[in-house]
Amino acid sequence: MRSSIRPLPAGPGQESVWDYPRPPLLETTNARLRVVFAGETVADSQNGYRVLETSHPPVYYIPQDDVRTDLLTLAPGQTFCEFK
Repeated sequence: MRSSIRPLPAGPGQESVWDYPRPPLLETTNARLRVVFAGETVADSQNGYRVLETSHPPVYYIPQDDVRTDLLTLAPGQTFCEFK
């Protein structure tokens, strides 16, 4: 017995990840992107980007000039991912 998986339709004001393109699309966004950690604003931008790819939630990127790099510290270890 096979079941058929069907995505739910997007509601009002929503986007469906199934409508996103393949290959992925990079687009600018003027939405305000903020990163707050322990009450401190680490990043604040209206010059960000988002990547849209079929069946994946949008991924947002903030320009380095809009990041408080003085608040960042190196984490131990390293990673490798061919998809990053």
